[in-house]
Amino acid sequence: MRSLGWEPLHVIDWPSGLALGPYGLWLTVAFPVSGLLMAVFALGLRNALGKGTAARIGTLGLILAGCALAGLVFSTDPTFRSYPKTWHGFLHDMFFVLLGFTLLTSMLALGRAFQTHSRWKGYGLYTYITAALALPSFALKGVAFYLFLAAILTWGIVIAIKLLNLTNQTNE
Repeated sequence: MRSLGWEPLHVIDWPSGLALGPYGLWLTVAFPVSGLLMAVFALGLRNALGKGTAARIGTLGLILAGCALAGLVFSTDPTFRSYPKTWHGFLHDMFFVLLGFTLLTSMLALGRAFQTHSRWKGYGLYTYITAALALPSFALKGVAFYLFLAAILTWGIVIAIKLLNLTNQTNE
């Protein structure tokens, strides 16, 4: 990553740039697998939240975010290069933008759905706060990007645990 210009506090080509290294196949495989898992997670969440408009929009957005995450399978271009942007680098960048847009839109709708669903009451505000923490990462680099990753990953784990607990309660 250092050869790509990466510094820990100045995020450039990360994490997608890892696919350009000797173990890049692992990340290349991780993108579509993660996207598929996100879509499956969204379907489970959709089942738990019911038929409200906010739940439909939020889970559809999460499914589209999973598709965009899978689209990151197209290799990125290094930021510092001696050649023009490639078609696969362009697609990678567009899928990243789509991922951010669909994920944030989804979180706003899911925040609303959580607020109106009795079993998810406290999770609406938490979802809004997570989305607010993620927004600056699109304009700021460095530490803001790490904050984005930590906030989104933590949110996904918290919501997945809640979904699992609700599923276990239903099955008992």
